[in-house]
Amino acid sequence: MTDQQIKEYHEKVEAAIEQYGYHSTFVFGDTTPSFCYSTGIYKNFGIPEIFISALPQNLSHELIQNYVNEFKDVGSVPLDKRINSLTDRFPIYLIEAPKDRLKEYVLSSIRFYGDEDFRYVQLIYPDTKGCFPNDAGYNYDQEIVGNFKN
Repeated sequence: MTDQQIKEYHEKVEAAIEQYGYHSTFVFGDTTPSFCYSTGIYKNFGIPEIFISALPQNLSHELIQNYVNEFKDVGSVPLDKRINSLTDRFPIYLIEAPKDRLKEYVLSSIRFYGDEDFRYVQLIYPDTKGCFPNDAGYNYDQEIVGNFKN
Protein backbone atom coordinates (compact mmCIF):
# COMPACT_ATOMS: atom_id res chain seq x y z
CA MET A 1 0.00 0.00 0.00
CA THR A 2 1.14 3.52 -0.72
CA ASP A 3 1.28 6.16 2.01
CA GLN A 4 -1.80 7.78 0.45
CA GLN A 5 -3.74 4.49 0.49
CA ILE A 6 -2.81 3.95 4.13
CA LYS A 7 -3.94 7.47 5.01
CA GLU A 8 -7.25 6.94 3.18
CA TYR A 9 -7.78 3.63 4.95
CA HIS A 10 -7.21 5.21 8.39
CA GLU A 11 -9.67 7.96 7.48
CA LYS A 12 -12.22 5.30 6.47
CA VAL A 13 -11.76 3.51 9.82
CA GLU A 14 -12.18 6.74 11.78
CA ALA A 15 -15.27 7.75 9.77
CA ALA A 16 -16.94 4.39 10.39
CA ILE A 17 -16.18 4.59 14.12
CA GLU A 18 -17.65 8.07 14.25
CA GLN A 19 -20.78 7.04 12.33
CA TYR A 20 -21.44 3.52 13.70
CA GLY A 21 -19.31 3.32 16.85
CA TYR A 22 -16.96 0.74 15.33
CA HIS A 23 -15.25 -0.43 12.17
CA SER A 24 -14.72 -4.04 11.11
CA THR A 25 -11.63 -4.95 9.15
CA PHE A 26 -11.47 -8.09 7.01
CA VAL A 27 -8.06 -9.39 5.94
CA PHE A 28 -7.79 -12.03 3.22
CA GLY A 29 -5.20 -14.67 4.08
CA ASP A 30 -2.93 -16.17 1.49
CA THR A 31 -0.85 -18.60 3.57
CA THR A 32 -2.93 -18.32 6.76
CA PRO A 33 -6.70 -18.21 7.33
CA SER A 34 -8.49 -14.93 6.61
CA PHE A 35 -9.64 -13.01 9.66
CA CYS A 36 -11.86 -10.14 10.72
CA TYR A 37 -11.71 -7.83 13.72
CA SER A 38 -13.42 -4.80 15.17
CA THR A 39 -12.07 -1.42 16.23
CA GLY A 40 -13.96 1.04 18.41
CA ILE A 41 -16.38 -1.29 20.20
CA TYR A 42 -14.49 -1.22 23.50
CA LYS A 43 -14.28 2.57 23.57
CA ASN A 44 -17.83 3.26 22.42
CA PHE A 45 -19.84 0.40 23.91
CA GLY A 46 -17.75 -0.82 26.86
CA ILE A 47 -17.52 -4.41 25.63
CA PRO A 48 -14.42 -6.10 24.21
CA GLU A 49 -13.41 -5.82 20.59
CA ILE A 50 -14.00 -9.06 18.66
CA PHE A 51 -11.70 -11.22 16.50
CA ILE A 52 -12.97 -13.88 14.07
CA SER A 53 -10.75 -16.31 12.19
CA ALA A 54 -11.46 -18.12 8.91
CA LEU A 55 -15.08 -17.22 8.20
CA PRO A 56 -16.27 -15.51 5.00
CA GLN A 57 -16.23 -11.72 4.88
CA ASN A 58 -19.98 -11.04 4.87
CA LEU A 59 -20.65 -13.56 7.64
CA SER A 60 -17.84 -12.09 9.75
CA HIS A 61 -19.24 -8.57 9.41
CA GLU A 62 -22.75 -9.83 10.20
CA LEU A 63 -21.49 -11.58 13.35
CA ILE A 64 -19.70 -8.44 14.52
CA GLN A 65 -22.84 -6.38 14.00
CA ASN A 66 -24.94 -8.97 15.87
CA TYR A 67 -22.35 -9.05 18.69
CA VAL A 68 -22.58 -5.28 19.13
CA ASN A 69 -26.38 -5.27 18.99
CA GLU A 70 -26.70 -8.11 21.46
CA PHE A 71 -24.21 -6.98 24.11
CA LYS A 72 -23.74 -3.19 23.86
CA ASP A 73 -26.57 -2.41 26.28
CA VAL A 74 -25.61 -5.24 28.64
CA GLY A 75 -22.07 -3.92 29.15
CA SER A 76 -20.49 -7.37 29.36
CA VAL A 77 -20.22 -10.56 27.32
CA PRO A 78 -20.52 -14.17 28.48
CA LEU A 79 -17.13 -15.85 28.20
CA ASP A 80 -16.59 -19.59 27.75
CA LYS A 81 -20.33 -20.27 27.44
CA ARG A 82 -22.27 -21.62 24.47
CA ILE A 83 -24.28 -18.82 22.85
CA ASN A 84 -27.13 -19.70 20.50
CA SER A 85 -28.49 -16.21 19.87
CA LEU A 86 -25.75 -14.47 17.85
CA THR A 87 -26.76 -16.15 14.60
CA ASP A 88 -29.36 -18.69 13.60
CA ARG A 89 -26.74 -20.61 11.60
CA PHE A 90 -24.73 -22.13 14.47
CA PRO A 91 -23.89 -21.71 18.16
CA ILE A 92 -20.70 -19.88 19.16
CA TYR A 93 -18.44 -19.34 22.14
CA LEU A 94 -16.64 -16.14 23.10
CA ILE A 95 -13.24 -16.53 24.70
CA GLU A 96 -10.74 -14.02 26.05
CA ALA A 97 -8.18 -13.22 23.35
CA PRO A 98 -4.84 -11.96 24.71
CA LYS A 99 -3.75 -8.76 22.96
CA ASP A 100 -0.16 -9.95 22.78
CA ARG A 101 -1.31 -12.90 20.63
CA LEU A 102 -3.22 -10.52 18.33
CA LYS A 103 -0.62 -7.80 17.79
CA GLU A 104 0.16 -9.01 14.25
CA TYR A 105 -3.55 -9.05 13.36
CA VAL A 106 -5.34 -6.04 14.86
CA LEU A 107 -3.21 -3.20 13.53
CA SER A 108 -6.08 -0.72 13.14
CA SER A 109 -7.05 -1.23 16.79
CA ILE A 110 -3.48 -0.80 17.96
CA ARG A 111 -3.27 2.46 16.03
CA PHE A 112 -6.72 3.63 17.21
CA TYR A 113 -6.16 2.94 20.91
CA GLY A 114 -2.50 3.90 21.11
CA ASP A 115 -1.60 3.75 24.80
CA GLU A 116 -5.22 3.35 25.93
CA ASP A 117 -6.37 0.04 27.35
CA PHE A 118 -8.65 -2.22 25.31
CA ARG A 119 -9.71 -5.88 25.34
CA TYR A 120 -10.51 -8.54 22.75
CA VAL A 121 -12.62 -11.67 22.63
CA GLN A 122 -12.46 -14.30 19.93
CA LEU A 123 -15.57 -15.83 18.41
CA ILE A 124 -15.24 -19.64 18.24
CA TYR A 125 -17.59 -21.57 15.98
CA PRO A 126 -18.14 -25.23 15.02
CA ASP A 127 -17.03 -26.97 11.84
CA THR A 128 -19.60 -28.05 9.23
CA LYS A 129 -20.41 -31.18 11.26
CA GLY A 130 -21.18 -29.15 14.40
CA CYS A 131 -17.95 -30.09 16.19
CA PHE A 132 -16.08 -27.45 18.17
CA PRO A 133 -12.33 -27.37 18.67
CA ASN A 134 -11.38 -29.99 21.28
CA ASP A 135 -14.25 -32.24 20.07
CA ALA A 136 -13.27 -35.53 18.46
CA GLY A 137 -13.40 -35.16 14.70
CA TYR A 138 -13.17 -31.35 14.63
CA ASN A 139 -11.98 -30.32 11.17
CA TYR A 140 -11.51 -26.63 10.34
CA ASP A 141 -8.61 -24.21 9.95
CA GLN A 142 -9.83 -21.62 12.47
CA GLU A 143 -6.84 -20.12 14.27
CA ILE A 144 -7.48 -19.90 18.00
CA VAL A 145 -5.47 -17.28 19.87
CA GLY A 146 -6.99 -17.73 23.33
CA ASN A 147 -7.60 -20.68 25.60
CA PHE A 148 -10.71 -22.51 24.40
CA LYS A 149 -12.38 -25.04 26.69
CA ASN A 150 -15.77 -26.44 25.78
